[in-house]
Amino acid sequence: MIYRQTYLNVTDNSGAKKVQVIGIPKTGKRTASLGDVVTVTVKDALPNGAAKKGKIYRAVVVRTRKEVRRPDGSYIKFDDNAAVLLNQYGEPLGTRVLGPIAREVRLKGFTKIASLAPEVV
Repeated sequence: MIYRQTYLNVTDNSGAKKVQVIGIPKTGKRTASLGDVVTVTVKDALPNGAAKKGKIYRAVVVRTRKEVRRPDGSYIKFDDNAAVLLNQYGEPLGTRVLGPIAREVRLKGFTKIASLAPEVV
């Protein structure tokens, strides 16, 4: 579960390292889970990266520490909370995705992110 003001690791090569969730666009929903799009602000970034500190982006949540139940009854959880930054067209800002991502991301329509990831769990 990802709430507002939660810090997330950025798992792509856009230049951002840490982002903070400032909004969850779905009205009436207070939490975000795997595959959900959130609004974030960059808190820590590399000086020569595409993403700059203080800028606002949309991002898709690809890993959560809280376990998520799947329809077959199994659970999935990761070691960290991570996201991939998106551009204004809903495509990934970076050209690589580092680390595994959840299958729920691909099922929610982010096939480009799933194809860039080294492993879909």
